[in-house]
Order: sequence, then C-alpha cells, then structure tokens
Amino acid sequence: MDYTHLGRSGLSVSRLCLGTMNFGPQTSEEDSHTIMDRALDEGINFVDTANVYGRRKGEGWTEQIIGRWFAKGGQRRERTVLATKLYGSMSDWPNDTFLSALNIRRACDASLKRLQTDHLDLYQMHHVDRSTPWEEIWQAMETLVQQGKVLYVGSSNFAGWHVAQAQEAARARFFQGLVSEQSLYNLLERRIEMEVLPACRAYGVGVIPWSPLQGGLLGGILRKRQQGRSASERVRNRLEQHRGTVEHYEAFCDEIGEHPADVALAWLLHQPGVTAPIIGPRTMEQFEGSLRALEITLDGKALARLDEIAPGPGPAPEAYAW
Repeated sequence: MDYTHLGRSGLSVSRLCLGTMNFGPQTSEEDSHTIMDRALDEGINFVDTANVYGRRKGEGWTEQIIGRWFAKGGQRRERTVLATKLYGSMSDWPNDTFLSALNIRRACDASLKRLQTDHLDLYQMHHVDRSTPWEEIWQAMETLVQQGKVLYVGSSNFAGWHVAQAQEAARARFFQGLVSEQSLYNLLERRIEMEVLPACRAYGVGVIPWSPLQGGLLGGILRKRQQGRSASERVRNRLEQHRGTVEHYEAFCDEIGEHPADVALAWLLHQPGVTAPIIGPRTMEQFEGSLRALEITLDGKALARLDEIAPGPGPAPEAYAW
C-alpha cells in the first residue's frame, strides 16, 4: 500500500479511502466488520463516515457499526485514520443541523460516543453553511482541537471560493484551517478542475474524491447489462446521457486489458492534488476489485486518450469566459 500526506498536514493516509455509506442499509454489520478488517490487512488506514449515514435519522447507524468494530480491540482504532462529518439534520429540532457553534459541539460529542473513541482524526463539514460566519465556525473547531477531540478539520462539497474564504479566515486566527476537501470527482464529472482543485492545490488542501465511478457508470455498466444485470431507472437515465462516452471508455479499457472500475480509480490517483478516492463497497468482492487500481500505471498516452474520451471543462475562467 502506498501512503501520502493528507494535504499539507503531516498525517499519512492510504491512497484509497474506505467509504462506509453502505454499512448498515446495504451491508450487514458482520460483513461491514469483515470488510474493515480486510482493509486494515491490505494497509488501508483511512476510513470515512458521517453522522447521517445509515438512513435512520438521528441514530448515526453507520457510526455505531464502526464504533462496535473499534470496541473489538486488536489495535483497530489505533491503526485507523478516522474521518466523520457533520452538517445534515439529526433531528427535527432547529439546532441539530448545519454549522453553528452549538451544533458543532453537540455533533462532535455525539459522534465520539457512537464511534466509541476519544477523538476524531478528521472532522469534516459535510456542506458549506451560508448562514454561519467563519469566525463562529473556526472558534468552535479551535475549541475541539484544544480539547483534543479533533486533530484536523476538512470540508466537503465546497466551491473553490469557499475553500479560499475558509482558509483566509483561519489564517487571520493563526489556525491551520482545512487540510482536506471531499468533492464529487470522476472522469464523467470534472467540474472541480475549474476552480476547486486549483484552490485546494494553492492552499495545500488534499482532495478526497467521492463517487469515483459516477454511480456505477464507470464500473463497466454496458458489460454488466449485456450479462443481464439490471440497473435502477436513475442509472439508466444517466447512462443514456453519457452513452457515447461510456461506450468509448469501455472500449479503451478492453484495449488495455483492465476493468473499467479499476481504470476510473487509477485515473484519479494520477491527478495532481488528489489524496485518496473513496471506495464504497457493498460486498467483499467489490472491495477486493478496488485494490487493482493501485497497481495500474497510466502513461501519458493513456491519460491523453482518456482526456479525449471524457474531456474536462478546462480551467477557469477560460472554461466559461472568453
């Protein structure tokens, strides 16, 4: 397993991050624990979750599953770089959502309890809060750091100017600010290349791509459909929008003898500024399949071919202004 620093921090994380959104709703607790054990055996030390994962409002079901895994001992917690998030609604009460100082404090304590740990290695804002000033957000995060409950702070789904705004506000307080940004990024969805990626690179913020397979469209969907495997209506509609690109992409993967899902992950690993794509397996088979991406090297010719098949928007402002 290869490791890299998370952004400009000194924290070493694996080049793949184990996402846990399926743990609970689609993957049993027993299977979830087995996958996490296998991840550690393979050297994956980076685990991502969120307080709203589990689809049971207010329960933090996925966090509880991870907490019971940590409780088994065997250095599971010590060997894991644990990342969770806050922002989403945990109840119908008005202060159990967003990024007020009150919710940051309460949400952190609740996550620590569910996860059965005394600290979070990376605490991420799941979305930008347009109604709460950065002075309040950073004061609350600073307090958690001073208390030893949080080591590093990250963001998710921020625009490039949000990253800049957050970092300049943190700099004024002599605070480290963000070390990571978790964004939607894959061969079919490359808009973060316009401004989010440049902002993150400029500020030393590591990028953690989510949905690296674009909901399955980059996972060999045409091949699977030929084998008789069904897809949801939403996926079918998305496929029709991108069918030409997907056809060319799968043909390219056949040419180089690699599975489409592995190439999609490998492509992300070749992008400057990317720390670790998030893999979100439902089964052990899916998890094992993701490991191949670490072994794939895409040369300049292959990367240029992929840019032809699925071109990005280009840098801002040239991408949208003459």
